[in-house]
Amino acid sequence: MSRALITGASGFTGHYLVKALQAAGHEVHATVQDASGADARGLTFVHGCDLTDAEACQRLVDQVRPELVAHLAAVSFVAHADPSEMYRTNILGTRNLLAALAQTSTRPSAVLVSSSANIYGNRSEGILDETAPVQPANDYGVTKAATEMVCSIYADRLPLIVSRPFNYTGAGQSPRFLIPKIIDHARRQAWDIPLGNIAIARDFSDVRTVVDAYCRLLAEPQAIGGTFQICSGQAVSLEQILAMVERLADGRFTVRVNPDLVRANEVISLCGTPAHIESVIGPLKSVPLIETLEWMLRHHG
Repeated sequence: MSRALITGASGFTGHYLVKALQAAGHEVHATVQDASGADARGLTFVHGCDLTDAEACQRLVDQVRPELVAHLAAVSFVAHADPSEMYRTNILGTRNLLAALAQTSTRPSAVLVSSSANIYGNRSEGILDETAPVQPANDYGVTKAATEMVCSIYADRLPLIVSRPFNYTGAGQSPRFLIPKIIDHARRQAWDIPLGNIAIARDFSDVRTVVDAYCRLLAEPQAIGGTFQICSGQAVSLEQILAMVERLADGRFTVRVNPDLVRANEVISLCGTPAHIESVIGPLKSVPLIETLEWMLRHHG
């Protein structure tokens, strides 16, 4: 049984990854911002740690001595109100964690760092792969591009794996995000919905697909040193998503475009190919988007 350290364990993705690694028999150590609060519920080995504090990171790593690491902690909402917090958490937090891991006496066997397909910016001319130019169009994309550059500093000292998930969703995701917002309105039969730019298309996956990919990457020695997109290979428009939810919930949305929700730096279209990751770990766990939406509609709490 390996000791696994997951940062950001109380977040949307971390919640599912904790369960998956525990089910696989690992001793999972979780970092949360407040180990005494609600964030710690349901977790056995919980550590409160501010990743922007380098000394705290070193104490954490020395205490846990992880064999597997999944670094998920980040400010992930693109329209987050405090850019300075996003930059500190996403870049400095990653740098502090990797520095601590590089200095520990027990070398982990795999360190997965979650980046994002947002690093590509507005790239709508076809299917993107891992060689596509990095041209972030917003602060979140810039922080994730910088995170990958930080990883390159430690590439010769740590067994790093960089993931670039495209958009993904599932039960339990904050209604600040697009699909959970739509699902929340449908569940409440609140068919009048304010949205931002409706002329967008995204490559959506199920959170369970992403978590399964993370587990398999951490277990695959050939993944070390690699950068991997996690995606479905198909872009779905907002109009299609609205239509699917209408069909599932038996209703009809009236969309109001709220100018306050329209971002000047909105990424219009993102679509990737999973060919590279599937060449290393095999086919991704495929969940049709309509099934994900149905799961989200049924889920409460």
